[in-house]
Amino acid sequence: MQLVFATNNQNKLKEVQSLIPNHISLLSLSDIGCFEDIPETQPTIEGNAIQKAEYVKANYGYDCFADDTGLEVEHLNGAPGVFSARYAGEQKDSNANMTLLLQNLQHTTNRAAQFKTVIALNLNGKTQTFTGICKGEITDNKHGNEGFGYDPIFQPLGYQQTFAEMTMEVKNKISHRGIALTKLVKFLTK
Repeated sequence: MQLVFATNNQNKLKEVQSLIPNHISLLSLSDIGCFEDIPETQPTIEGNAIQKAEYVKANYGYDCFADDTGLEVEHLNGAPGVFSARYAGEQKDSNANMTLLLQNLQHTTNRAAQFKTVIALNLNGKTQTFTGICKGEITDNKHGNEGFGYDPIFQPLGYQQTFAEMTMEVKNKISHRGIALTKLVKFLTK
């Protein structure tokens, strides 16, 4: 089986490749010659994932899965949510996003948050979605050098480390993306 994973994010691609079984040949957007920014204009994480998977199928003809992820912070009524990648502006700067988020949480003790990933699979003309949620909290400062995005300030419940302090193997077992991918893999292998 051959599937496109609709991403140009090499960190995300590495994470996903480590979880996908060997009998599934995974192609990235660059592998199929897709270098444009795929529209993400939906008001929900699920909507954006579906939009990306359908875009690849419609424009390139490949069966595809796409994900969208948001960090939802309780004190900020679920923000940054669907705008997580662009929280501090269109430049999609992870450090600027984390700095703004930490500033916005300066005067609260409620640091509860969750990462939510929705994977949309467009396979044989049908769309199926898989959701993964990882609850945790936002730390006061950045910790660790692994991972990407908000990983240095997100500490999952039951752990003393941020995602950025964990090995990829540990993170993949408990992360929002890992949970959603496990559901996807189960679906593809049944």
